[in-house]
Amino acid sequence: MLSSACMSFKRDASASTKRDAVASTKRDAVASTGRLAERIRQVVELVREDVRAVRANDPAARYPLEVALVYPGLHALWVHRGAHALWRSHIKLGARIVSHANRFFTGIDIHPAARIGRGVFIDHGMGIVIGETATVGDGCILYKGVVLGGTSLERKVRHPQVGDNVVIGSNACILGAIHVGNHARIGSGSVVVADVAPEATVVGVPARVIVPKHQRFDAALDHAALPDPVIDMIRSLAEQNERLRERVALLERKLGVADAEPPFHLPYDGEELPRADGG
Repeated sequence: MLSSACMSFKRDASASTKRDAVASTKRDAVASTGRLAERIRQVVELVREDVRAVRANDPAARYPLEVALVYPGLHALWVHRGAHALWRSHIKLGARIVSHANRFFTGIDIHPAARIGRGVFIDHGMGIVIGETATVGDGCILYKGVVLGGTSLERKVRHPQVGDNVVIGSNACILGAIHVGNHARIGSGSVVVADVAPEATVVGVPARVIVPKHQRFDAALDHAALPDPVIDMIRSLAEQNERLRERVALLERKLGVADAEPPFHLPYDGEELPRADGG
């Protein structure tokens, strides 16, 4: 009797253990399915956000399917996210291979360790280079040929840290571990080697802040209307020099001093300075 009772108890315990294992497996499966569904939902929302960013910043973008199929900047961001995930999982070689393929197919070179925010728009994108330790904030716009490069051989943060909603014009270079503040504007062809304050607009080589500093543009970046601070300074000095010459001439006439200075001829026709663009 005792032996029969022990066997019955063992059978009941074994059945209970099996039921618990099956229930635990079911719970794990449900939890995994829930996590997968949530991850898919997040990815879909992220893709929609990327497409909306393109349509909001490019008047040539007509409908979502076109954007998803033919915008290399969008494809580069999607592939980079995969490469970045591999990099964070310490699959460094795989990440570099994916990044290399991304560069080959899109012409956009993004190191897999670079951190890029949400809603970033890369317009055309050919020739863009984003270094290993660079950061690009949410809502930024990068035009073709932009370089976020490093200036040090040390293994530390050596690339630009770009804030949110920054616009970087075509062929602009931002070099070194500098900070670009939120809502800043970098003019086309500029070379930025120093920190840029939030909401500032900089142009030139090296880039200088437009005066007044609070000056803004209605468009995200009106490439045709950006002033040249160097030319503005030259014009200001020329005007000041002309006023001083007139005052000296007036004093000489009052003092009866003969004007021994040879006549001065401007290197251009007319009284106004020529336009900076040669027009």
